[in-house]
Amino acid sequence: MLRSIHDLENYAIQATDGEIGHVRNFLFDDALWVIRYLVVETGSWFSSRKVLISPIAIGRPNWEKKLLPVAITREQVKSSPDIDTEKPVSRQHEIGLLGHYGYPYYWAGPGLWGNDSSPSLSMNGIGGFVAIPQNARQEQEEEDLRAEAEQGRRNDPHLRSCKAIQNYGIRASDGDIGHLQGLLVEEETWAVRYLIVNTSNWWLGHQVLIAPPWIRDVNWFDSTISVDLTRKQVREAPTYDSTEALNRQQEMQLFEHYGRNAYWIKEKSATATFPED
Repeated sequence: MLRSIHDLENYAIQATDGEIGHVRNFLFDDALWVIRYLVVETGSWFSSRKVLISPIAIGRPNWEKKLLPVAITREQVKSSPDIDTEKPVSRQHEIGLLGHYGYPYYWAGPGLWGNDSSPSLSMNGIGGFVAIPQNARQEQEEEDLRAEAEQGRRNDPHLRSCKAIQNYGIRASDGDIGHLQGLLVEEETWAVRYLIVNTSNWWLGHQVLIAPPWIRDVNWFDSTISVDLTRKQVREAPTYDSTEALNRQQEMQLFEHYGRNAYWIKEKSATATFPED
């Protein structure tokens, strides 16, 4: 099922030994468009600081109570690396954070989450995780840092704030079409499946969905997102109603309108190219 990030804001985060705090923002991977971290504001128990929580830690959500349980303790959160969530988070910061919790590196594999398609597949049993052995982790860290140094990417932020891109202008191949209203995230994989685009400045009361693979370029300095679509295609696209849950039939209509392959078909085909042992 798809969830709006607006709906997920203010969800409570419940550790194994008490409440941690509430969701205030999300950081997404600007290459694959996947939510990598929840920015959580802690309660008075930890000076109302903001910390990063990986979807790897999240168990079965309680949508009715707006609660996300996590398989970590408050002490683990308290002793986690101090990261300024208001500034770009580097790969070096991530290595420290993931190492603290013993999580595998999501970039170490062909899937959205390492070798897996979802963060939950990194779990081993109930409440346990597949931790990378210390010696293997050290070798991985050294290899990652060497690669980044060679490519000059050590200071290149690859994680972006979802709040920061709100109201970014959306530009079609032949002109402006609206602004970014929100994001729809798949609850199992935490992949951003759609950008919610408000076109009311061009077509009264019209919201449409655009998938990240159709993005041609993002200008982070100009705050614009260029898409590989025409204004006519967007204007005639199925209208998105944020008051109703998006179903698979509506998604199919969207992809048929744009003449594109659905993401679940493409991902299934990609998986099929790797035969099981």
